[in-house]
Amino acid sequence: MPRTALLVMDLQLNHLAQLPADYLPHAVEALDTARAAGVPVIHVALRLRPGHIDAHPRNKVFGSLPSHVFTADDPGAAIHPDVAPAEGEIVVHKNRVSAFAGNNLQQILAAQGIEHLVLAGIGTGGVVLSTALQAADLDYRITVLSDACADLNTALHHTLVNDVLTRRGEVTTVEEWAHALNAGS
Repeated sequence: MPRTALLVMDLQLNHLAQLPADYLPHAVEALDTARAAGVPVIHVALRLRPGHIDAHPRNKVFGSLPSHVFTADDPGAAIHPDVAPAEGEIVVHKNRVSAFAGNNLQQILAAQGIEHLVLAGIGTGGVVLSTALQAADLDYRITVLSDACADLNTALHHTLVNDVLTRRGEVTTVEEWAHALNAGS
């Protein structure tokens, strides 16, 4: 069985403040499920340099952000305490949409022998989609936890988890994933 890791992506206070309160419990459940099953957890968070010197003004996503957000000094860039990394869990910072951007995530996965990525995060049309596409191109097996992913555009979320991401990997719920993990042990 391929070694699996849960990527918990962009569960930062700034992002969560824009979502309905009913999202976070699903992310917490995904994290608890992984930890209980001994699945490694890797937290991925957006972090830009002070003054956003790494964000080109032409970049529609990052070029228009106020220069103080998602920096190391921004309190809103912190990972939400309910899904905060436990001791020993890896935290990777990215500087673009994909979890692989501007960091050594691929190197960490290779060093840990990870072949299967389970994805949870905000937003489905951003980090989840771009990470799934890149991971599939890098030949990782992909599972997307549909209820542990969210997007401000609920119609886009629905289309992505039901029509697009199913072409790159498996799409399931946290409960179904937990059941599959328990059945496999």
